[in-house]
Amino acid sequence: MTFASIVWDVDPVLVHLGSLEIRWYGLMWGLGFILAYEMVSRLFKKEGYPENWADKLFVYCIVSSVIGARLGHCLFYEWDYYGAHPAEILKIWKGGLASHGGVFALILALIWYSKTVTKKSVWWLFDRMIPAVAVVCMCIRFGNLMNSEIFGYPTTLPWGFEFVRSREWQELYNQNGVAQACHPTQIYEMLYCLVALVVSWFMYHKLHLGKRIGLTTGVSLLIFFGARFGLEFMKNPQVAEEVGMTLNIGQWLSVPLILLGIYLIATSGKRKEAF
Repeated sequence: MTFASIVWDVDPVLVHLGSLEIRWYGLMWGLGFILAYEMVSRLFKKEGYPENWADKLFVYCIVSSVIGARLGHCLFYEWDYYGAHPAEILKIWKGGLASHGGVFALILALIWYSKTVTKKSVWWLFDRMIPAVAVVCMCIRFGNLMNSEIFGYPTTLPWGFEFVRSREWQELYNQNGVAQACHPTQIYEMLYCLVALVVSWFMYHKLHLGKRIGLTTGVSLLIFFGARFGLEFMKNPQVAEEVGMTLNIGQWLSVPLILLGIYLIATSGKRKEAF
């Protein structure tokens, strides 16, 4: 029986300007942060907080998430290589970013931001930021889709994608001799980011649960990383070390964030707004 599939042959470069390339992935990173800035800036303005809070927050978020995502990839996934070639860590344009590293670095940076700028609990800040974070994550996963990277195992489902520009997909094709479609896990991850966006926005703006500091963030962490933990079972290994692992690196890194989400939910009724 022949199953329908989607042939995905999208050029990861949006525009060629001589030797300069504008790639979908970088464009989506930038678009995500611009949208996030607008969302948080308007919320701060609506709630009567200083206008410069959003500007400072924008800088903290960009610097920490990019540096954290890069270091996370180098340390968690390919340290054997980067440990031997440390100068390569700086070559971020070659690719290699890990979302878990970005999240860990973002939490640390915003703890400092909260102490020095808002004088409020970092979870007070995250409760307001989560919808914007979800938008950034959706944009990044769309960038992964345009790069034909980080997809899943072969599938016979009708929405399977043939990632013909991917080296991993080409190897799969050569081994099996047939054009096997794979799970478009980038789209699956965009969908759980959309769920986190809708749920967090509804909790904060419609149910007015902002007074239970950390509740919105905790629920969102469970959505983000609970779904991520499950989806890893259908994703191809990102590095050779993951082959044969019962739980891969992404799943192990998701565990502390899932536990943090449970903790924030359980303690949300006792937490104070300020430090």
